[in-house]
Amino acid sequence: MLIYVDDIIVTSSSVQAVEALLSDLRMDFALKDLGSLHYFLGIEVTSTDNGIALSQGKYLLDLLQRVNMNGCKPASTPLSTSEKLSLFDGHALGDGDSTNYRSVVGALQYLTLTRPDICFSVNKVCQFLHAPTSVHWTAVKRILRYLQGTITHGLRISKSDSMLVSAFSDADWAGCPDDRKSTGGFAVFVGSNLVSWTARKQPTVSRSSTEAEYKALANATAEVIWVQNLLTELGISHPKSASLWCDNLGATYLSANPIFHARTKHIEIDYHFVRERVAQKLLHIRFIPTGDQFADGFTKPLTLR
Repeated sequence: MLIYVDDIIVTSSSVQAVEALLSDLRMDFALKDLGSLHYFLGIEVTSTDNGIALSQGKYLLDLLQRVNMNGCKPASTPLSTSEKLSLFDGHALGDGDSTNYRSVVGALQYLTLTRPDICFSVNKVCQFLHAPTSVHWTAVKRILRYLQGTITHGLRISKSDSMLVSAFSDADWAGCPDDRKSTGGFAVFVGSNLVSWTARKQPTVSRSSTEAEYKALANATAEVIWVQNLLTELGISHPKSASLWCDNLGATYLSANPIFHARTKHIEIDYHFVRERVAQKLLHIRFIPTGDQFADGFTKPLTLR
């Protein structure tokens, strides 16, 4: 059961259990049963042949209308691959425009609930909320133009024969031109369904690409553990061992070979955290070519393929 203020979603594998719960709730509260789920907190739910599709088309249209961009020309990608946004680009926005910038970026953050394809670009423009400039506002408008052409896109949740928890982890080493911090990202799947993802600048500067990748690996491992624990609490059986795919050979070898430890004492905590899961055979770190790396889009702007 999911509750937000006075909106409730009730779901169960047993129809009788749902009816019994609603009956008990009606004894103490005034309830209105709206039937099958179609709309919840700006998220549209559409039934498909083997699952559901989540989207935020109406929410997006309202946002585009609010900024007078509902008739704008669509862009092919959310961010330009040839431009790296910096804190010092462009001229500072006035108070009114700065407030509008923060409002729009906040709305875009909510859109990432069903739009993982804009997760990296929204994370990027969020980094300038304290001092937005004209260049940053142009980047926000490009994201909106991209969304204008992809209004019907969303997230599909389908029935899956597998309950294996797997993840993809990636990092863009020293990608920020202002402080040379890296951006890490991961995508976690249960079976064939994407259930968790993130794009986030790492809090410290990494001295090598392997270090940046390994930090991202540790963050992905923590999320995998959380998803596995959630499935266990819900009584859903799943394989005890998870798979984590990484496109950095150094990070892959480091997770399995203790010999490398002496050379990486500066990432000792992350090392032991991941290494312990690997040693217990609860996690398999596997190499994947960069071209097949699903998490690549959470660490850098991508071109059309």
